[in-house]
Amino acid sequence: MRLGRREPRARATRPGSGVQRPPNPAADWAADQVAGVRDDPLRRIALLARTYHGPEGQAPRHLPFRRAAMSFMRWQARRGVLNSLSSQPPGSRWWRAVNDRLLYDGCEAMARSGGVPGEPSSPAVVLWTAFIHHPTARNWYRAHNASIVSGYLDNRELAEQEPMPERFFLNVALLRVLYTHALVAAPKLALGRLAVLGRFLGDPRLGMAGVFLSLGRVLPDRYPPAAELRAYLAHEHRLGRMLDYGVIQPRLQLLYEWSAHELGLPGLRDLVHDGNPVYAWSYQDRDVWSPPAGPLPRLLGRLTAARP
Repeated sequence: MRLGRREPRARATRPGSGVQRPPNPAADWAADQVAGVRDDPLRRIALLARTYHGPEGQAPRHLPFRRAAMSFMRWQARRGVLNSLSSQPPGSRWWRAVNDRLLYDGCEAMARSGGVPGEPSSPAVVLWTAFIHHPTARNWYRAHNASIVSGYLDNRELAEQEPMPERFFLNVALLRVLYTHALVAAPKLALGRLAVLGRFLGDPRLGMAGVFLSLGRVLPDRYPPAAELRAYLAHEHRLGRMLDYGVIQPRLQLLYEWSAHELGLPGLRDLVHDGNPVYAWSYQDRDVWSPPAGPLPRLLGRLTAARP
């Protein structure tokens, strides 16, 4: 993606925030890019892909990292959550807003790396800039997850408007991306005595990360979900259920606290309570997070218990 130069607008508005800011050419350019693709899921995907090519169209060290991000966004497009609000059925205001944030942060960081002036509009842009300069797995997760978590925090009111099954799955999506980050950056927290496997399993450049980030067998195929939550839970893929309840759930409080520190986003701590996800979800309904009965979840929990 080659950057064009232009005079900045008088004021720029960051997607999803509704907050007006002083003139900032890099932020303005990013806002224009996102606005141009907002109602076309395929163009959203194309914009994401271009950010991994860098401002001059050549960034071979960054390209392998787009694998996980592209896979997840293609799944969102197939499900229909990124459809325009005038489509039938319309897309999700929440999913669109969070996706806007991811695209915006990446575009702004790329513009700044290409010489477009402007102070970073958010901590996530700083982390994306760090990834651009030093493309490592840990830096990618810090940047990617900072954008995603910021999108969650900025759009809680939209999340509350989602159907109950969707609100449950928003929490599943979040805990999965946080856990996959920990595989790379805090493997003892993520896998305990199996920590040596963490960096291999979580590397976004490799296919194994897709096992943890894949939500196609967890979330409904289409949006909005048509069935009751219990129906989806009854048909949840066995491997995903073992991962969520046998491995991730026992360390959830520690995971959110570690992630809040790692990403510099203390508000993330408010999205978990006593080891139960509470993003747009009542703590009183925490029974849905109870692990299934049987020896396998307990065995997985013991084998992967978090270690200091």
